[in-house]
Amino acid sequence: MTSEIHCDSLWHGADIVTMRDGKYHTLTDGAIAVRDGKIVWIGEHAALPPGLIADETVKFDGGIITPGFVDCHTHLVFGGNRSGEFEQRLNGVSYADIAAQGGGIISTVKATREADEALLLEQALFRLRPLLAEGVTCVEIKSGYGLSPESELKMLRVARKLGELLPVEVKTTCLAAHALPPEYANRADDYINLVCDTIIPQAAAAGLADAVDAFCEHLAFSPAQVERVFAAAEAAGLPVKLHAEQLSALGGSTLAARHHALSADHLEYATEQDARAMGDAGTVAVLLPGAYYLLRETQCPPVELFRKHNVAMAIASDANPGTSPALSLRLMINMACTLFRLTPEEALAGVTTHAAKALGLQHSHGTLETGKVADFVHWPLSRPAELAYWLGGQLPCTVIFRGEVRQ
Repeated sequence: MTSEIHCDSLWHGADIVTMRDGKYHTLTDGAIAVRDGKIVWIGEHAALPPGLIADETVKFDGGIITPGFVDCHTHLVFGGNRSGEFEQRLNGVSYADIAAQGGGIISTVKATREADEALLLEQALFRLRPLLAEGVTCVEIKSGYGLSPESELKMLRVARKLGELLPVEVKTTCLAAHALPPEYANRADDYINLVCDTIIPQAAAAGLADAVDAFCEHLAFSPAQVERVFAAAEAAGLPVKLHAEQLSALGGSTLAARHHALSADHLEYATEQDARAMGDAGTVAVLLPGAYYLLRETQCPPVELFRKHNVAMAIASDANPGTSPALSLRLMINMACTLFRLTPEEALAGVTTHAAKALGLQHSHGTLETGKVADFVHWPLSRPAELAYWLGGQLPCTVIFRGEVRQ
């Protein structure tokens, strides 16, 4: 006797790039059955169970289906922008002179503190919508431009609101240990006290943070100070992430691995010791080619070491006002291939399988498998490498979010 499988919708007529284990694992002429926003069956259309009954059937005219994209590292909520400074730098004004005029990150902190939640929300919606149009179904958004209890929580509230207003999964990260606010000049330890004793506990108590991040660098915070931030995060029951080895080798990646961080990000100056520690801990390497490109860096992340030590590599936009005003995750896929020499398969895994792992979502997102959230994208393409190949522009696509076509 044939058992019935009832589903809300059945999607077929395209090849399905499942990205299981970070590989294409393509199902030729595949089919996906969805119930209550989850995948209840996936396979080749010819192998459909005879007892499968769908309320709605959608047939594509060829093309490919991929998992929904996950942008696992962004700073989308901030006041204003720094396009004026971008122009100044290209006209020969130095970073030091711009900073002396009140520019740089402090100008963003000032604008973010002065903006109310409605204005921050309006500006963030403008930045988020282009990412969604390219197939992003899950996005991480950090605080880090408030640098005070009230302004950091304000940023996190806005990030949460974005997930309520738009059809996208939003994960929030408290990045209060991003930079030293002007009122704490030359008092970094005192500011870390504020982060650990007030900001992180308040963000956790209000349910506004899904993780805690910090910036470990000579122009930000030391490994010892980051260790304190991680201890506060762990006391609050929150996983950790880290901006590490972007400009110098301080051992931040190894520190992150020791705390079983979800990810360590940037990593241009990571060493083999860092790669080994990350591989052993299962910490994801999040590569950010947009910042590398805009800063005209010359040292690439050690991709070969990450391969050698089985470190999962994710890719993200790092959308931020200073070093990566990037509103295209697909452009980052291309940059990861052309600048960092990832393969197209590795790059696609970087915005699906491994990006989900970098947010602790590997059991629900990032691949197309039974039991996972039905977030997927149909592309009128012949092969997945085209997602890395076509440069610029916006490829037409149909985005399915939790089993429904996203309008």
